[in-house]
Amino acid sequence: MQTLRTGDQVVQDLPWKWGVQGKIFLIGGLGYMFDAWDVALNGFLTPLLGTEFGLSTGQRGFVATANLIGMAVGAIAWGTIADRMGRKKAFSLTLMIFALFSVLGALSPSWEIFLLLRFLAGFGLGGCIPVDYAIVSEFSPRKQRGRVLAAMDGWWPIGTTLAGLSATLLVPVTGNWRWMLAMMVLPALLLFWVRRGVPESPIYLARTGREAEARAVIDDMVKRTGAAHEPYDIPVVVPEPVASRKRGLGAALEQLRLVWAFNPRVTGVAWALFISVMVVYYAALSWMPSILRAQGMGEVAAFGSTTVMNAVGILGVLTSVLLVETLGRKWVIGLAAPLAAVSLLVFSLVLESSTAAIVMIAVFGFFALVVIPVMYAYVSELYPTELRASGFGWASSMSRAVTGFVPLVFGTVLWPVLGLPLTFALMGLVVLGAVAYMAFGAPETKGRELDRIVGSDGAAGPDRATEARSV
Repeated sequence: MQTLRTGDQVVQDLPWKWGVQGKIFLIGGLGYMFDAWDVALNGFLTPLLGTEFGLSTGQRGFVATANLIGMAVGAIAWGTIADRMGRKKAFSLTLMIFALFSVLGALSPSWEIFLLLRFLAGFGLGGCIPVDYAIVSEFSPRKQRGRVLAAMDGWWPIGTTLAGLSATLLVPVTGNWRWMLAMMVLPALLLFWVRRGVPESPIYLARTGREAEARAVIDDMVKRTGAAHEPYDIPVVVPEPVASRKRGLGAALEQLRLVWAFNPRVTGVAWALFISVMVVYYAALSWMPSILRAQGMGEVAAFGSTTVMNAVGILGVLTSVLLVETLGRKWVIGLAAPLAAVSLLVFSLVLESSTAAIVMIAVFGFFALVVIPVMYAYVSELYPTELRASGFGWASSMSRAVTGFVPLVFGTVLWPVLGLPLTFALMGLVVLGAVAYMAFGAPETKGRELDRIVGSDGAAGPDRATEARSV
C-alpha cells in the first residue's frame, strides 16, 4: 500500500530553482549581511567614539556591549514571535526597527544616548539570524539544505567587508563615525520593503494547522519549480487556542522551557558551540582595530588590516559550502573551530611583526568563516519546526549575551591583566571543550529530513521520507 507523503516532505524534495528557493535565500541573506555590517562596525566605532567623547578603555567596551546585548534580547524575542506568530511577520519587522534606530543613533548628541539607541537597533537586528535561518531552511530542498544554509553565511564577510571599506574610506574624508551608521539605513529600508512579498513558510503553516494556506504555498512551489504534481497529506493539527497562549516574557520563557524539554543534550551542545565560537570571533572583531593601533598602526592601516580579516572570510564560507555535505556538519565544526582559535593565539605571539600578524589575521578570518556557517546550519537543523527559530534564537541570544560583555571584560581585565596570548589560549580551551561535547552529545544532520533528525533521547530519529517510499 502506497502511503501519501506529507506536504513538508514534498517541499524538501523539490528541485532547487533560483527563482523560487533562491529568491528566499537572497532576500534572507541580505538581512544577515546587515547583521554582519552592524556588528563589524562596532570595532571601527569604538576608537572614534572614544576620541570624540573622551572615553576610557572600559567605557569604550560598552560601545560593542550595548549593541550585542540588544541583539541577545532581540534573538529571544523574535525567535519566539517567529515560532508563535509566523516567520513572515518577524522577517520584515526586524529590519524596520534596525533601520529606524540606526538613523537616530547617527544623530546621538551624547555617548549615553548613543548606547541606548545602539541597544534598540541591536534588538531589531538580533532577530535576523534566527528568523532568516528558520525560513531559509524550511524552503530549502534537503539535498541542498546544508550548502544553502552554509552559503547564507557568505553574506557575513560581505557585510563585514562593507563595514570595513566604508569605515576605511570615510575616516580620511569625514573623520566622522555618524556617516558610517547612516550609510546602512537606505539599503536596509529597501530590503524591508522587498521582504513584505515573501510567502510564509509552508512547513510552518502545516505544523500550525493552517492547511489551506500551506497547500496554496506548496502547490505554487511545485508549479514554479516544474516538479510533477502528486497528492500529499497535511497531518491534522489542533492549533493552540490564542487565548491560552502566554505573551511577552512569559511566551519567551515558555519557549525556553520547551527548547530544553525537547532535548537537554542537544540544547547544551547548541549553546556550548555558539558561546565558545562566537566569544572568540566577537573578541577579535570588536578589538582588532584597537589592538593594531596599540601596536603603532594608524587608523587607516588598522582598519584596512581588519578588513582583510573579513574579506578572507569569503573564502572560508566558500570552503564551508564545499565541505558541509561531504565531510558533514560535525567534522567541519570539529576541525575548523580549534584551528580558528589556534590561529588567533599565534597572531598574539607574532604581533611584533606586522606582516606575520596580518597573515595570521587572515588565517583566523578564513577558519572562523568556515566554522560559523556550518555551525549555524547544524543548530537550525537540530530542532523541530515549532522550536526551530526559538532553539536557534536562544542559542544565539546566549552567545550574544556572553559576547556582549566580552568587549568590556576584554578591555578592562583580560587584555591588560592576562595579556593577549594567555587570553586567546583560554578562549581556545573553551572551544575545544565545546567541540568535544558536540562529538558525543548530538547527532550528524547531513542529508536528513527536517523534524526527523533528533529523537527525545538525542539519537538520530527515523527518516520519514525514506519510510514513506519503502511502504
